[in-house]
Amino acid sequence: QVQLVESGGGLVQAGGSMRLSCTASGRTFSSFVMGWFRQAPGKEREFVAAREWFGGTIVYADFVKGRFTISRDNGKNTLYLQMNSLEPEDTAVYYCAATYRITVVTTTSEYDYWGQGTQVTVSS
Repeated sequence: QVQLVESGGGLVQAGGSMRLSCTASGRTFSSFVMGWFRQAPGKEREFVAAREWFGGTIVYADFVKGRFTISRDNGKNTLYLQMNSLEPEDTAVYYCAATYRITVVTTTSEYDYWGQGTQVTVSS
């Protein structure tokens, strides 16, 4: 089993920045992929970014447009999402997710473990 705990959400003005963290514990991490999803009110959960834990493959959603960066700290078992140039449309609950796969995947059904989510609100 893998446990994921997110932190770092909150309120920010449009154009601002925020960094989310996700700390993983439990049985990890060979052939491990971790990612970020988000869900706005009334909308389906959507893919934001994901990466191989040990490899170099990183995938971003098109709407990220170079504004977000996903990274990880092996020593701290922590995944990060640095979000810059935030827009009101980025307002959502952001979820960390993980799965045992050898390639990066981007759909919710392909992830086995989820964090509780952290609210990000961008004011205009």
